[in-house]
Formats: sequence, structure tokens, C-alpha cells
Amino acid sequence: MGELPFFRAHTALHPDHLWIWERSVYVDENQRTWLPIIIEMESSLQVLMRQEDVLLGEAVCPGLLAPGLLPSMWQRYPGRRYRGSDSSFWRVVYHIEFSGTEEMLLEQLPDPEYE
Repeated sequence: MGELPFFRAHTALHPDHLWIWERSVYVDENQRTWLPIIIEMESSLQVLMRQEDVLLGEAVCPGLLAPGLLPSMWQRYPGRRYRGSDSSFWRVVYHIEFSGTEEMLLEQLPDPEYE
């Protein structure tokens, strides 16, 4: 009987920055494109960032985009966190690469000012 193929997922390096390029497309410092999928939960907001190659058009000024739930830029912070351009903090729940596709799940942390 033949053996089943063995697939291995491994953790990937977090991007230093993610900038909004156009609606629903972010770009990292290596010009890789990331597509967000927003997951609204009762007590938290999560976003699944999936690295997929997208043909980029002209960059859109963040001020011209309609207001949304996600910041226009994320910057990596120590402790498996990102800080958004809106001063929000996001925890990296996981970041894996599997079969050439990267996925990173971010969860918005509560604002300590309102706890």
C-alpha cells in the first residue's frame, strides 16, 4: 500500500510593516501582497491575512478610502504584536506557511484605557 504524502507547516517570519495599497490589499516591505479576511466575534475582532500574489494598480491614498475596521498600516512590535496606525494593538495568534501559502491570524487586543 502506498504511503500518503506528508505535509509540513512551519512558522514564517512576520512582516515588519503592512501598508494599505488599495481596498482589501496590503503590501509588506518586500512588496508581497496580503489579503485580509475580517472575522468579527462577540468579544473581539480578528483578521486573517493571507499572502497571495495580486497584480497591483496605483496605490490609493489611505485618506481616500472609506473608513473601515482595519488600520491603514501595521508595524511589528515586540512580543508577537503589531501596532496599527490607529494606535490599536493586535496579537499574532499564528503565522504559518503551508504548501507555499502564508497565513497570519491577528486578534485586536482590548484598549487598556477602556478596561
